[in-house]
Amino acid sequence: MPARNPDLHGNVPDKADVALLLIDVINDMEFKEGRSLLKRALRVADKIAQLKRRAKRADVPVVYVNDNFGKWRSDFKRLVAHCLDDDVCGRPLVQKLKPEPDDYFVLKPKNSGFYSTTLDVLLNYLNVKTLILTGITGDNCVLFTANDAYLRDYYLIIPSDCVTSHTETENRQALRMMKRLLKADIRPSNKIRFPHAAWARSGEEQRKLA
Repeated sequence: MPARNPDLHGNVPDKADVALLLIDVINDMEFKEGRSLLKRALRVADKIAQLKRRAKRADVPVVYVNDNFGKWRSDFKRLVAHCLDDDVCGRPLVQKLKPEPDDYFVLKPKNSGFYSTTLDVLLNYLNVKTLILTGITGDNCVLFTANDAYLRDYYLIIPSDCVTSHTETENRQALRMMKRLLKADIRPSNKIRFPHAAWARSGEEQRKLA
């Protein structure tokens, strides 16, 4: 039996207990209610960007998990270029959260970042145990991704100021549901302390992250 490939053919240099996911933030917002959602997304974009900078300083890998708005005729780089270079509604959001060369990305066909994607394989090779979920929308793609992550035994951190939905009520309901049913930690992003080792699951060690 062949040995397990240790690094996905050299494509996964990082090893980390925790990964930061940015869900559907590369988004042209060219759909019904896109402009109203953009206003809400821009309010959390700065918080996500700050969290991302802190994560990268702590060598935490960043993964963009995104719908393919090019109808499967484009790749992630082309999607980013479309949102930045074309006159689209979502350009201000993507300008705040545009990916960097060392970030990872996964394109998804459905709501969950795990459904029919390579996310499982990537996280496995990164040795991730804890996922920090951010992005849009809290009551849809973030929720579906969180549910599938919980079923795979990931510990979930979903900072309440880094997730948005079409309405504040829907967002609060989604966060409460993920906290209650998926055991997610929904503390604000400024309460996350990356240097704590292992991001372990025990109640005592979770409290040390505060």
